[in-house]
Amino acid sequence: MSALNPFGKSLSFPPRVGIDGRMAWSEGEQNIRESIAVILRTEPGERVALAPFGAGLGRFLFEPNNAATHVRIEGAIGAALARWEPRIKLEGVEVTPDPRQADAALAAVDYRLVATGARARISVTVPLGQT
Repeated sequence: MSALNPFGKSLSFPPRVGIDGRMAWSEGEQNIRESIAVILRTEPGERVALAPFGAGLGRFLFEPNNAATHVRIEGAIGAALARWEPRIKLEGVEVTPDPRQADAALAAVDYRLVATGARARISVTVPLGQT
């Protein structure tokens, strides 16, 4: 990271080719949002060179969509982001039932950018209660 870009720069996620025919890059606040999404979507063990990486939300797939499961998901998200995304200060995670899908929960992550203090929110759907 440089003084001009305190957020960093990396290949975009999901990887894609830009209009110039080259791999697209992500930087700034978009890069942080993509990084959070990667952390939340990755299961520990998926990355061979970094086996502990990820939030491990897939382990909740067969859990009931109830308050106890929601609290455990909040803990998993908070721990993963604290460990793997140093560019943010986590302000809160709230997991609630998805009103449109009985077998899913919505996780809303509120955070502050360390470099600027700007607040942001990202939400992710977590599949639950699958049989």
